[in-house]
Amino acid sequence: MIKYYLILILMTVIGSVASFFLKRASKSETILSLIKNFNIYVGGGLYVTSALLNIYILKYLEYSIVLPLTAITYIWTLFISYKFLDEKITKKKVLGIISIIIGAIIITLE
Repeated sequence: MIKYYLILILMTVIGSVASFFLKRASKSETILSLIKNFNIYVGGGLYVTSALLNIYILKYLEYSIVLPLTAITYIWTLFISYKFLDEKITKKKVLGIISIIIGAIIITLE
């Protein structure tokens, strides 16, 4: 069972990295430059990978557990945006992350 939770965590990391690449692609000025932007294909490919992992996990874990735990993506997003996009980590963001962690723990308890 722990294997599926590890896959779920991997899925959230991949989803967060996918968003990062799409953010990088958003710097394109025109549709043509967007189409030529490698980042959009990396981000899209990672999103597809994340979706496929999500479908796989749903085969083994309850939907009422998987969907709320996808909020873990926001934790990775916070760290990625801080490290690579120079965004600030505020008290509100930390409080939100703590809330997500507490919620994830509560959801997985039986």
